[in-house]
Amino acid sequence: MSDSRKRHEALLYHAKPKPGKIAVVPTKKYATQHDLALAYSPGVAAPCLEIAKDKNNAYKYTAKGNLVAVITNGTAVLGLGDIGPEASKPVMEGKGLLFKIFADIDVFDIEVDATDVELFIQTVKAIAPTFGGINLEDIKAPEAFEIERRLKEELDIPVMHDDQHGTAIISAAALKNAVDITEKKISDVKIVVNGAGAAAISCTRLYLKLGVKRENVVMCDSKGVIRDDRNNLTSQKAEFATDRDLQTLGEAMHGADVFIGLSKGDVVTPEMLLAMAKDPIVFAMANPIPEINYDLAIATRDDIIMASGRSDHPNQVNNVLGFPFIFRGALDVRATKINEEMKMAAVHALADLAKKSVPEQVNIVYDEVSLTYGREYIIPKPFDPRLIYEIPPAIAKAAMDSGVALEPIENWDEYREELMERSGSGSKEIRLLHNRAKSNKKRIVFAEADHLDVLKAAQRIHDEKLGKPILLGRKEVILELMEEIGFTANVPIIDPKTDEETERRNRFGEIYWKSRQRKGKTLSDAKNLMRERNYFAAMMVNENEADALITGYSRPYPTVVKPILELIKKDTGISRVAACNLMLTKQGPIFLADTTININPSAKDLVKITQMTSSLAKMFGMKPNVAMLSFSNFGSSNSETSKKIREAVSYIHRHFPNATVDGEIQADFALNPEMLAKEFPFSKLNGKKVNVLIFPNLESANITYKLLKQVEGAESIGPIILGLSKAVHVLQLGASVDEMVNMAALAAVDAQQREKNK
Repeated sequence: MSDSRKRHEALLYHAKPKPGKIAVVPTKKYATQHDLALAYSPGVAAPCLEIAKDKNNAYKYTAKGNLVAVITNGTAVLGLGDIGPEASKPVMEGKGLLFKIFADIDVFDIEVDATDVELFIQTVKAIAPTFGGINLEDIKAPEAFEIERRLKEELDIPVMHDDQHGTAIISAAALKNAVDITEKKISDVKIVVNGAGAAAISCTRLYLKLGVKRENVVMCDSKGVIRDDRNNLTSQKAEFATDRDLQTLGEAMHGADVFIGLSKGDVVTPEMLLAMAKDPIVFAMANPIPEINYDLAIATRDDIIMASGRSDHPNQVNNVLGFPFIFRGALDVRATKINEEMKMAAVHALADLAKKSVPEQVNIVYDEVSLTYGREYIIPKPFDPRLIYEIPPAIAKAAMDSGVALEPIENWDEYREELMERSGSGSKEIRLLHNRAKSNKKRIVFAEADHLDVLKAAQRIHDEKLGKPILLGRKEVILELMEEIGFTANVPIIDPKTDEETERRNRFGEIYWKSRQRKGKTLSDAKNLMRERNYFAAMMVNENEADALITGYSRPYPTVVKPILELIKKDTGISRVAACNLMLTKQGPIFLADTTININPSAKDLVKITQMTSSLAKMFGMKPNVAMLSFSNFGSSNSETSKKIREAVSYIHRHFPNATVDGEIQADFALNPEMLAKEFPFSKLNGKKVNVLIFPNLESANITYKLLKQVEGAESIGPIILGLSKAVHVLQLGASVDEMVNMAALAAVDAQQREKNK
């Protein structure tokens, strides 16, 4: 993707459909006059008076306890420098988004027009009563040190400058494990730190608390080694000045065990790496270009342990592993500060988590056979679902043990359950799906690429490296549209009707005719059908000239499905295909089937639909908990619909007793654990979070998924065709660009899975 294209896409993302990335959402009912009278005057007076009696009641009656301020003055924004408070706002909103999606913490971003340290401190103190915690962000050194120190001392809520401590905590966890793997002692390792800003200073201080000896640290800045005979050192740099006879980074690297890079790209050479001690530990954390390229580093030293800030290589030092979960734990015990004990608890919890057996879901996301603790896995992955319920409890316990927790946790099992409930965001499933598609890019045919939105989706697939698009349609139209949207990539463009495709049409036609010659098709008919894009595209997948197919944007679903079912064979053991929609709801992902194909499935069909949908859930790394729905509960009606659901459930219970499937059951009982446990304690779904819903007929399933989309705003991935032998998926008529991108990513993952199962 060109730089201008990236810039345009980023601007469009931030501007449409409404400016910005975060919004305020009501958490209480507000539909009636009674609701509004409770929300505002006169009802609001009651909590106001309670808070006036005791300000701590603000945590009971307002959102304060789950609200963090992300505050900056815009003096050190990412790699952009001092760009001012207004220009920093998109970054602060982005930080707020990460807080919400990873730890369910609400955020107000505050951009303060104050470079004077005292004015900034007083401004933050004046607004602090609004918040349960304060995340300082992108404030330049050395002012950042004084600002954080004063606010921690003078406020009674958690304060943390993430630029300083986030990288320090994550890299310290990685360092602890890297030293363990190399069988060295933390007290013996010699460390070179390149960079002397807020992050570098904070990292080095934390490493000392981890056990590194001060005399074993050499720090460098842009002028070389920071020596104690240099003039005009800041107090922070003076803290790490050395009296050793070293001048340059290259000299400092001789015999070093560890290199910590928080500087700029490409400052470390292969010669410097070769001069390091055995089993060197190199954390090249400059972004976007690390201090030394990953491939170059591992080619130079086969005994290296390498980490960076990049997601496309092992051992990513990513602050998102830290700040959401640190604040989550601090807020949950109403900690008055984030102290050294809590930071060290985060270090040890992250380091310990990397040593534990990795859930299959994480292996699936990162396309690994089995991630295991070792040189290429020294810290957890950002998408590890255990972070939310492993890290906050460690923070909360450290806060309690160090005496800064005002509301100690009494039931740790219950607390972990609450944390698990906070995870399950639909956007997370999309991120996981895209991440997995990137791991092994597949050839995806877009059968309607001469439509603007379809071409935009194909462009996204290419630019985001989710797959390798193949464009089908009128070539002159496609080329014109590509020019219009700036799609300059060299991707295959195929027009099935042109003379240049005659040979392939004839070949495809003969193959198709041989399979249909006893079903009324002539060879001439078969060859003519190959002029139609859906027949041609399906044959490309059949003949392994493509890995997956996406179609259906411009034509009604039944007319598109027909050629697909004619050409694509069913999977082994499948007599009837079905369709499922993955709905990304506020309660987490839920699979709905059958939404588009089987109008009135029999009990036998429902068994197969259940099995296929359960397999799809497993492909996403989820354990299927299946509710088979009806208007009745466990025999309360003898209608034909209820009886066929009961028959299907009975069959599954007899033949697949380990499957978590039950019914017939009404939807509200299936999705409400308390109601289910109270009325039907015998159900196999008790204590389980239902994530698969099987409907008695297409009508009910189709209505439900469309209602969820329009009324609840739930995102949908689908309809996903189940039971075919190839990764072929049909869109709903007029699908959005985002829906097409998600379906294409799913098709890529489907193709990956089939390749593995061969």
